[in-house]
Amino acid sequence: MTDEDALDRLLDKLTPHAGIRLLTGATTWRTAAEPDLEMGELVLSDGPAGVRGEGWDERDTSVLLPSASALAASWDEQLVEEAGGLLASEARRKGVHVVLAPHLNLHRSPLAGRHFECFSEDPVLTGRMGAALIRGIQAHGVAATAKHYVANDAETDRLTVDVRIDERTLREVHLAPFEAAVAAGVRLVMAGYHQVNGVTMTAHELLGAPLKSEWGFDGVVVSDWGAVRGTRDTARAGLDLQMPGPAGEWGEALVRAVAAGEVEERAVRDKVRRLLRLAAWCGMLGRPHRAARPHLRSGQARSLARRAVAAGAVLLANRGVLPLDPARLGTVAVIGAAAARTRTQGGGSAGVFPQGEVSLLDGLRAGLRGRARVVHVPGPAPAGPPPPLDPLLASDPRTAAPGVLLRILDASGAELLAEHRASGRQLEPPLPPGAHTVEISARLRPRTSGSWRVGIAGFGRLALGLDGHPLLDGEFATTTDDPAVLHVSPPAQVVTARLTAGTTPLLVARRELAPGTGRAVVVGAAPPAPDRAAALAAASRAARAADVAVVAVGTGEQYESEGRDRAHLSLGPDQDALVRAVARANPRTVVVVNSGGPVELPWRHDVGALLLAWFPGQEAGGGLADVLLGRSEPGGRLPTTWPARLADAPVTRTRPDAGRLPYTEGIHVGHRGWLREGRTPAYWFGHGLGYTTWAYEHISGPARAAPDAGLTVLVRLRNTGARPGREVVQVYLSRPGSTAVEYPERWLAGWAAVRARPGETVVARIPVPARALSHWDVGSGGWRTEPGPCRVLAGSSADQLPLTLDVRVGDLT
Repeated sequence: MTDEDALDRLLDKLTPHAGIRLLTGATTWRTAAEPDLEMGELVLSDGPAGVRGEGWDERDTSVLLPSASALAASWDEQLVEEAGGLLASEARRKGVHVVLAPHLNLHRSPLAGRHFECFSEDPVLTGRMGAALIRGIQAHGVAATAKHYVANDAETDRLTVDVRIDERTLREVHLAPFEAAVAAGVRLVMAGYHQVNGVTMTAHELLGAPLKSEWGFDGVVVSDWGAVRGTRDTARAGLDLQMPGPAGEWGEALVRAVAAGEVEERAVRDKVRRLLRLAAWCGMLGRPHRAARPHLRSGQARSLARRAVAAGAVLLANRGVLPLDPARLGTVAVIGAAAARTRTQGGGSAGVFPQGEVSLLDGLRAGLRGRARVVHVPGPAPAGPPPPLDPLLASDPRTAAPGVLLRILDASGAELLAEHRASGRQLEPPLPPGAHTVEISARLRPRTSGSWRVGIAGFGRLALGLDGHPLLDGEFATTTDDPAVLHVSPPAQVVTARLTAGTTPLLVARRELAPGTGRAVVVGAAPPAPDRAAALAAASRAARAADVAVVAVGTGEQYESEGRDRAHLSLGPDQDALVRAVARANPRTVVVVNSGGPVELPWRHDVGALLLAWFPGQEAGGGLADVLLGRSEPGGRLPTTWPARLADAPVTRTRPDAGRLPYTEGIHVGHRGWLREGRTPAYWFGHGLGYTTWAYEHISGPARAAPDAGLTVLVRLRNTGARPGREVVQVYLSRPGSTAVEYPERWLAGWAAVRARPGETVVARIPVPARALSHWDVGSGGWRTEPGPCRVLAGSSADQLPLTLDVRVGDLT
């Protein structure tokens, strides 16, 4: 049912009280039902890289795709649309109607904690990737959500930060991806926690104009979880749905505000109409409510996830080492802790429990089985808290089954509930009435004797004991009210304990529950760290004895997460020393970088090849092995400019000053800022190598362009290498000689990908939309195209643009 007259009739059946009740969630993840309208509950779920469902339970697994930055690195809208279809299939499997994706904020600073969850630094690339994901999700009857409206590009003080930004920058840079999402038909837009120019986003006029009035958005504006802090201001604004529920700032308070004339009844009626329209679109208005089935089988989903790994992997440098020829390999040394425990996703609310993770080491072993010997050397121990207990290390003390025992106790210590669980990471343990304490216990099976690190993460009263001996007992107060920290990634308290190989000591961890502290508890353990010098020497020996060395380095779980920004881009002295030691031992060293965003690579000129894997999802190892062994070409091109050092980046500030974070860079975000500052990064936006080479031969297009029509550019290029390949042809614009309007030195206007066999010539056709030629004129409050000369540049990155075309923009008469 989508007919507006029919919606009017349904609205007329609702009392004001009944209508307002629908505008606040019924639970954390569900909207309210209305039996009188045959309207069912809508189930919402986080979903940028995988659809978790309504809870955090390791027994309820999800297909995990590469992170958003990795998908955007493909510069492949068809692939991203397929990824959206996979998310929709997962949503159907889990009974989810609304996926909280895509994340359309920008890579403003490389320090941003959720860098991995955003597509890119560029509004055009972000807008097109976001629109593709939306199309893919919504093609299967699942609603997508564009978030976090708007200019929510960092995590520090994210609940209260006041972003100060000028109107032109808002329009041209930060609002642009959301405008593209609305044009793609997105069904929901999420308003963030933060303020923009002094007004909280859930109460901001930007929810009305341009979102609803100018762009014609007819969907639902939903709050981020807990972002509604007032009644009248948010209800008067364009916000439609408060989440979570059932408590909140609307409900009876909004009923009273409407009755007192403080909020117009027609504003409430419009909100209810939008929610009914969404329910109708999702098939939850009017009977019957049919459970939709997933359209992808497990094997299809895993195949797509694996293909996406290769498509987004960026080959930053290659000195004749890649691709590896399995027929010429006798021994491959795979080095680094990240090779055996590859980080597949970033931290925070976007996390899922993957169906099964394939590490880089496992992928290479499978790819070379029967052809070459693969040896692994871990190198120095990774920094950070110990990983959660898993079935390899822990067993249930009652049943001896691999895993842990989860118990809920009352205030007297009596058992209220007991469950066998697979992981020491329990973010939402079930809480029966009277719950006072969460306990996780396990028999450990150490394989190494020595001083182990044992940790418990959570807030409040925490305790650890080993075979009845206390290791930790203290009160650890909350340090933030950020829900991502409270409920998903609380800090760990780590102690040491001596364990002996072959024994089965009993570890018992407890946290008491208290208001405002969440209920998450994470219990972990890590073996003794090897001597640093000995670990580096072992890595060098293995590399020297191998035909090729593959070193995996990356960021730890304590970095790149919702709720906190990074303080630096360093991989740490141990990982840098590991790469240098291996590269000295074997010039045929391939470094695989396992991070969600930029990290410093001070040894990048000393290695044989450098491959950026991002957070590659559950099929990491298979997809990366496909690239390393030449079965797939590395398809990625950088969606963000990669600094050599943090100090070189034009924008590094993410911490507010007196509550304010000024966007002083204006329209010069990403590569635009690098160009304005005259700085050279390690790798430019758009950079990425394949397994062949290309010659850019000719560019053509119109000599003149109408200001409201855009233009089409044709670029001829030739595959000059020995392998078939894919090239992403990028087109940038500049306005030389303009003094009336400030422009970036150049900016991305469009791109197209081409494929060619060795020696083949192809022509890329790149449409340049009229918007790319225009700027936001603050004086007139509209888009304007300045007449005059425009230069079109084409090439393989923001810095490699060998072809140019001069076009006159303006009156064609």
